[in-house]
Amino acid sequence: MKDDNKKSFHLHLVSDSTGETVSLLARACLVQFDDVEAHEHLWAMVRTEDQVKEILAGIKENPGFVLNTFVNEDIRTMIEDGCRKLQVPCIAVLDPVLEELGAHLGSEVHARPGRQHVMDAEYFSRIEAMHFVLAHDDGQLTRDLNQADVVLLGVSRTSKTPTSIYLANRGIKTANVPIVPGCALPDELFRATEPMIVGLTKDPKRLVEIRRQRLKMLDQDEETDYVDLEKVSKEINDARRLYTKHDWPVINVSRKSIEETAATIIQMYNRRKELDT
Repeated sequence: MKDDNKKSFHLHLVSDSTGETVSLLARACLVQFDDVEAHEHLWAMVRTEDQVKEILAGIKENPGFVLNTFVNEDIRTMIEDGCRKLQVPCIAVLDPVLEELGAHLGSEVHARPGRQHVMDAEYFSRIEAMHFVLAHDDGQLTRDLNQADVVLLGVSRTSKTPTSIYLANRGIKTANVPIVPGCALPDELFRATEPMIVGLTKDPKRLVEIRRQRLKMLDQDEETDYVDLEKVSKEINDARRLYTKHDWPVINVSRKSIEETAATIIQMYNRRKELDT
């Protein structure tokens, strides 16, 4: 539902590659503004004059801010000239970074659209990690835990799965194991020597709120131990004692985004790798 208190505007994201980079940059900027609502128009894989004409027609129909990540000078010039005639702002968001890097390295920029998406070893590492995460989500295939780079532990609704998926996108093979009251954890977890095991925790009151929202989505409103604050507090305390007993690092995700939690884990993982080498 549209918020009438927000300033609404059209945001055109234009790229001669997939558009992923300009989209991420735009969203990283937009979250800094609470009172705006952007209607995004993504124009990707733009490499011909006909495509440029189509984009300019779209911009004319819905005038607004234009962000581009072109490295092809000819195509970018056509877009910028067209925007100038339409009197709409057009910003090449990669320019400042490329110029500073070039000056620092003493090297020229070579225009190669989509080069960041080359299917190199890192790309295949991410694909392998994603397959691993999907196969080892929520306590599945625990016999393979020692093949993981990272194992996440936590009670229900502590962001184990989304954090695992984020880590997979960074090429880190992650398994996650739920801590369920009355259920024993798999023996393979305690025998694992290769992965970094991390315990996730959350403020009990916040956890109860999230669980209630989850049950509401499932049309289940009955009161159970799952949303009882006293029982949930015990769950959290028992999990913390487990983490302490095994000297597993703990991350409180109560006030962290998935990205922040994953960034913390990546830092810990990289430090561990450095110590092992």
